[in-house]
Amino acid sequence: MNPTHRRRSAARGFTLIEAMVTLAILAIVAAIAMPSYTRHVVRASRQDAQAQLSELAALQEKIYLNSSTYTASVTTAYNGRSDGGLGVTSGKTQDGMYTLSITPTTPGQTYTLTATPVAGKRQASDGTISLSSTGVRLWGSQSW
Repeated sequence: MNPTHRRRSAARGFTLIEAMVTLAILAIVAAIAMPSYTRHVVRASRQDAQAQLSELAALQEKIYLNSSTYTASVTTAYNGRSDGGLGVTSGKTQDGMYTLSITPTTPGQTYTLTATPVAGKRQASDGTISLSSTGVRLWGSQSW
């Protein structure tokens, strides 16, 4: 065999079978990775909502120190007093996956902060997250 013939056959490229095997391997890897990635993204959004509830609870405690009462507004601008709010202008978490609300249980003396999943978003079936002034933290019916 002459050297030119060997060079030509080595530079032919991929066969159809090799390309199909590669695509099959990529499809299997994607089928395994996507559900795991989706769970990770949902968990990260939940943890962001929990962190934001904790931040809002800290603001509530600052307000209570200044006014001896808690605010009942999430969206009113924060001014450090009970006649203001917590300054969440959109009423949603930073990523927009949860709606934030305050439920005063004893007006001005106790509260429950709640993050409710927005319908139609990836978090919709994730469950409600709540944090009370007494420190009770719930995600659905379990503690977080």
